[in-house]
Amino acid sequence: MAVRRAFSVHKNDLVMVIAGKERGKRGKVLRVIRKRSAVVVEKINIIKRHTRPGGKTPHGGIVEREAPLHVSNVMVVCSRCDRPVRTGHSFLADGRKVRVCKQCGEAVD
Repeated sequence: MAVRRAFSVHKNDLVMVIAGKERGKRGKVLRVIRKRSAVVVEKINIIKRHTRPGGKTPHGGIVEREAPLHVSNVMVVCSRCDRPVRTGHSFLADGRKVRVCKQCGEAVD
């Protein structure tokens, strides 16, 4: 049975890479791959794929695309602090659960 993990990183979040060759770069999360605990970040971790001619690439060739990063190598960037922060959870007055910045208390969602 697979363990279900709660991720602090969601699709369309602005994140900063904190480890690896792309350290210090920022980008928007395009996909969250829960099974692999990975995220795909826009214009980060670009790889070259040698593809054969097919449906999406009629001529084939070398295609550049983003590869997944492990979720532990990225942190959410707070819009108010403008720096990578840890996030916590809080409940609003209407009962909704939101992520909050641990530094300033601002809602990240």
